[in-house]
Amino acid sequence: MVRFLITYDTPVDPDAFVDPYDKVHAPLTCRLPDVVSYTVHRIPRAVRGQGYFQVVEVTWPSWEAVDAAFASPEGRATAADMVNLDAPTRSCLYEIPSTDNT
Repeated sequence: MVRFLITYDTPVDPDAFVDPYDKVHAPLTCRLPDVVSYTVHRIPRAVRGQGYFQVVEVTWPSWEAVDAAFASPEGRATAADMVNLDAPTRSCLYEIPSTDNT
């Protein structure tokens, strides 16, 4: 499983961020090919330091699925929509080891 985390700092105008995110960006993300799960955590509690405004987690079954999703028309549309979101973002990808012991 490959997990993609996108962290969003607090936008200048949170209400102006949430509406287009929920109405446009989230549906675009959900249409990415082979997405296994998509979760939005809004205003998560920080363990220490300043927290994020939003953390999004998207998972795919493999690195090949991630590459194909980002290269797809849906992936290009989702990436292009990022400029419409008024919140600084950081992201990372990582693989979750299989728990299958066979």
